[in-house]
Amino acid sequence: MYETEAECAYTLFVVATFWLTEALPLSVTALLPSLMLPMFGIMPSKKVASAYFKDFHLLLIGVICLATSIEKWNLHKRIALKMVMMVGVNPAWLTLGFMSSTAFLSMWLSNTSTAAMVMPIAEAVVQQIINAEAEVEATQMTYFNGSTNHGLEIDESVNGHEINERKEKTKPVPGYNNDTGKISSKVELEKNSGMGTKYRTKKGHVTCKLMCLCIAYSSTIGGLTTITGTSTNLIFAEYFNTRYPDCGCLNFGSWFTVSFPAALIILLLSWIWLQWLFLGFNFKEMFKCGKTKTVQQKACAEVIKQEYQKLGPIRYQEIVTLVLFIIMALLWFSRDPGFVPGWSALFSEYPGFATDSTVALLIGLLFFLIPAKRLTKTTPTGEIVAFDYSPLITWKEFQSFMPWDIAILVGGGFALADGCEESGLSKWIGNKLSPLGSLPAWLIILISSLMVTSLTEVASNPATITLFLPILSPLAEAIHVNPLYILIPSTLCTSFAFLLPVANPPNAIVFSYGHLKVIDMVKAGLGVNIVGVAVVMLGICTWIVSMFDLYTYPSWAPAMSNETMP
Repeated sequence: MYETEAECAYTLFVVATFWLTEALPLSVTALLPSLMLPMFGIMPSKKVASAYFKDFHLLLIGVICLATSIEKWNLHKRIALKMVMMVGVNPAWLTLGFMSSTAFLSMWLSNTSTAAMVMPIAEAVVQQIINAEAEVEATQMTYFNGSTNHGLEIDESVNGHEINERKEKTKPVPGYNNDTGKISSKVELEKNSGMGTKYRTKKGHVTCKLMCLCIAYSSTIGGLTTITGTSTNLIFAEYFNTRYPDCGCLNFGSWFTVSFPAALIILLLSWIWLQWLFLGFNFKEMFKCGKTKTVQQKACAEVIKQEYQKLGPIRYQEIVTLVLFIIMALLWFSRDPGFVPGWSALFSEYPGFATDSTVALLIGLLFFLIPAKRLTKTTPTGEIVAFDYSPLITWKEFQSFMPWDIAILVGGGFALADGCEESGLSKWIGNKLSPLGSLPAWLIILISSLMVTSLTEVASNPATITLFLPILSPLAEAIHVNPLYILIPSTLCTSFAFLLPVANPPNAIVFSYGHLKVIDMVKAGLGVNIVGVAVVMLGICTWIVSMFDLYTYPSWAPAMSNETMP
């Protein structure tokens, strides 16, 4: 290996080690590439710095404006309580409901924005269930002891609705510190050890972990199903159609047919795996028809219902926030859906200029412009007049919600990817893959799938797919294999970044809520990775083969005669 490649590999090794061991805070570790890459002469400091603020960060800013308004006006609590009332308080069915809805949203929206919007709702749901169980226990203890144990009362029942509303407005964002906005540290978790303040019971803590992982993983799995669902799919489609313009077989409909069955199977198996890992999985109890609810379950449901009624009728601010959310989702979906021209076609002179971040910033600005309520004052004559208005959110409120640490985390991943490209480490890895040509096709698929799945844990998904597509396409042509036979599994597996908080933005978002440790995500993500690769291998040998006739070398591939693989 040349010296520059070795220095970049060392940088990658150091950063990955610190991310795994948490020897430094994750966001601090993400700054190491900005120090090491210039010192090794791989990239100038100005170029490294530019990697820390990309289009993704603008998207995140717009989405956090929405999230700030949702939580400020308690819309997330209303949605959460309504969902619990509909699904029930059984954690297994509740998590499946959240995974299904999150996966559906991420089919059309970016995985990051989906996780950022759904996670506050999931957090509110879990906290409501935990608080409801605590109130039931307190009531039962009061009944048996004849006195109230105030230590078990939930905060909302202290002094009526006014105190509840004030607490909702002033409480810190889950996983953040209102002063610094940093990811919850181990020290904070240790303060809450023993389940004394943050978690009333061990089951409550485990339920929080389970919900976080369900949201992160389902937002990634849902993005597999559409070409526009994730950046890796878009990169693959653009590369493939450019390299093989005569194919004409890869479009929105064909990709959906390929990926939807795989995503559905992965989603269900991941749900079963997470349930078994954290809560156990009792089929008999879950599917027992006509099962009578326990007294505690009935009481929990009643508390949830009462909490929903406390919110009162929906307010003007909630309606405006909900309308802006729907408009944002519709604009994201209709920008360039793939199967019909989107509104971006109106700006055909500037193709690719308007992105999802454009929509997010447009809607985000409206939250600072639309008035939430009028500010009044009393004149010397006793007349009450309006002199100003307060917007839906203020800049100070936005700052308390904005996860700048996540922005640094993702920026560090982008900087590492650029360093690998500039140093030639990417090309060196590609050259080392050339002996794979002598192996059977199915083994090449398995090895390439495992390699991209491993690399995407420490490098960004777009960087991984961009690195491997130019390597695997010539490899497929050289060994006389249909390029789709190798490229489709590799593209799908590039999204399987489930092991680390920094592996992709949804992981970082749920990790920032402070319920998870890195080892929790590694244990859960390893199982989901295995499930994902196994399902992709199953698909490439069954329904995907029949769709594209993958066993035959195609006429649209360059300079190869058509013949069937042995």
